[in-house]
Amino acid sequence: MSLSSASALLQISNINNDLVSTLLGSKDDSSDSFADILEAKSSAATLTGRNMTLKDPESAYGMMTHINGLEVSFKAQFSELSEMGNSVEQMEEVGRSLSDIAPTTANADIAARLQAFIDQYNRWEDRFDDTVADGGVLDNVQAADVSLYELEQSVQNIFNGAADGVRGLSDLGIEINPVSKQATFDVAKLNAVLASNKSGVVNAIDEFSANFAKSADLLNADGNFIQNALDSRSRALDYVASNRESLQQEFGTGDAAQPEEAVAKALSAYESAFSIG
Repeated sequence: MSLSSASALLQISNINNDLVSTLLGSKDDSSDSFADILEAKSSAATLTGRNMTLKDPESAYGMMTHINGLEVSFKAQFSELSEMGNSVEQMEEVGRSLSDIAPTTANADIAARLQAFIDQYNRWEDRFDDTVADGGVLDNVQAADVSLYELEQSVQNIFNGAADGVRGLSDLGIEINPVSKQATFDVAKLNAVLASNKSGVVNAIDEFSANFAKSADLLNADGNFIQNALDSRSRALDYVASNRESLQQEFGTGDAAQPEEAVAKALSAYESAFSIG
């Protein structure tokens, strides 16, 4: 195993050098690199799945169990992040489609178009709300948290339509419930503003459409949140897959991951969508 591979292992499994040194039986011998130590340990794991040549084979076995669990978690997260990316792209198109509302559009049609957007937004929020909650597949995954937050903030932006006396979608009867995070729509409030300031309503919707679509596009852009999160997990998964045999020879097989229901469901989706053969 090369030094760069060893470093990648440490990053992926969040295990520090002191623990690795202990597992391999090296203490303060700074003359040997981690890679050199790994090269020197060539014995295979025993039938119990432990490498009995190590000073602490049980902890090494636990390390590999941890890596096995991370691999499953990363696959599940990759699947959910891919779904989120696709959904954000759909939301971008739904938001952008509002831009063709014009002063000549009938009031009832404007209300219907806004209701369709709200319905789509609520389905999106409902789909991923539990996923990012404590214990969810994307719990503590920044890209997922930011995606939900940014689109919610875009809906709540009070500056859309400001030049025409409209304070965002809230003046059109659209609010985000602070508890459920679902959007609500007061059509009577919209109709009242349409009756007094239809051009302002149309301009506010047009500004919202452009800003919402831009926010969604940025979330999915190369080098930004969702794509970066997918890339980091892809590289970690590639590393583990490419080095599985050598990792197991050094640290033992570890226990197979036992994912909970949500992770198991996302893992199944990953295997169906991304596995070869």
